[in-house]
Amino acid sequence: MLNPGVTPALDLQDITCVFTSRDAPGQRYTAVQDASLAVAPGEFVSVVGPTGCGKSTLLNVGAGLLAPSRGKVEVFGQPLAGLNRRAGYMFQAESLMPWKTALGNVMAGLVFAGTPPAEAEQRARAWLARVGLAGFEDRYPHQLSGGMRKRVAMAQTWILEPDIFLMDEPFSALDVQTRQLMENELLELWAEPSHGGGAGGRAVLFITHDLDEAIALSDRVVVLSAGPATRPIGEFTIDLPRPRNVAEIRNQPRFVELHADIWAVLRDEVLKGYDQQKRKAVA
Repeated sequence: MLNPGVTPALDLQDITCVFTSRDAPGQRYTAVQDASLAVAPGEFVSVVGPTGCGKSTLLNVGAGLLAPSRGKVEVFGQPLAGLNRRAGYMFQAESLMPWKTALGNVMAGLVFAGTPPAEAEQRARAWLARVGLAGFEDRYPHQLSGGMRKRVAMAQTWILEPDIFLMDEPFSALDVQTRQLMENELLELWAEPSHGGGAGGRAVLFITHDLDEAIALSDRVVVLSAGPATRPIGEFTIDLPRPRNVAEIRNQPRFVELHADIWAVLRDEVLKGYDQQKRKAVA
């Protein structure tokens, strides 16, 4: 829960999203119903839930990419109209431009925003060095490993210094070792004084299927029900000390306790979601 008196960086209030079926005109599907979720400045919140429950739908509402059927969105206390200009979005799918080098991809956002090219290049080179890619500026995405492409995508997002980071399963396609390296990289960037990690810092709303990942990264974990009409059904404060190493934190007794508590709420919803997917496949 947010502390009283704190204005959320992102506040989703009683959000409902209803879609019309393309295959059956007139048939409506309620993906999200009366869902409320707020993230404070400097807070790292992860959302977990069954496959297809509507996690990404909520993220898209927060980004301003999707207008809710009902409810409202506020960004630092102001109603959101159109795109959320104070948010950066890191997608699950590959989002780099294949015809641009790593340097070109990272500096693109600054150039589009009107930054002089020489300044944009200087800042992009600094960010590539920051994420461990100095010397790879001239490589194209197809010449980089999966982990390196994710580093470029992180630099591409963080260089714009948004106040809110929206992340949709950004590391799900990586192998375990690379994934843990990227998770630690994310926490280090978020914890830097000029880039969040405290009151007034950058807010993160992180979507994941991986409960271990959610606990290791977050200040708070929100559990969504199985769809349709998903909504938050559980909220857990992650009272593990920071800074954290995501591989080592998993061995702490408190981590195991938190995992058991959250899984007790999540397990039945995952089973419901799995049964729904099987019924759809048979139909």
